[in-house]
Amino acid sequence: MARRNLATSLKRRSRGDPMRAYDALPADLRHWLAASVLLWSPASVRCIWSRAIRDARGDAQAAQAAQAALEQRRLERDEARIWGYLSPESTTSRTAPA
Repeated sequence: MARRNLATSLKRRSRGDPMRAYDALPADLRHWLAASVLLWSPASVRCIWSRAIRDARGDAQAAQAAQAALEQRRLERDEARIWGYLSPESTTSRTAPA
């Protein structure tokens, strides 16, 4: 029988039930999260949504647009980090930068 190493100096923290956290999100936000490209946690989406809805003064469509823009920026950042100038979506030349 395999033994598990339970000795660690890391503090344990309860993350709660992720499905319950997902179900507690507003319907519009759950739909956005289900269609998003990146893997977001319900807690981070709720935080981003709260900020976006505050900045948009309650306009849900503007808040969703802000979230989509944030996701796009994160995708572009990851694209540059992972693919560099060889990105399949890159509109620039396929030659190495000088």
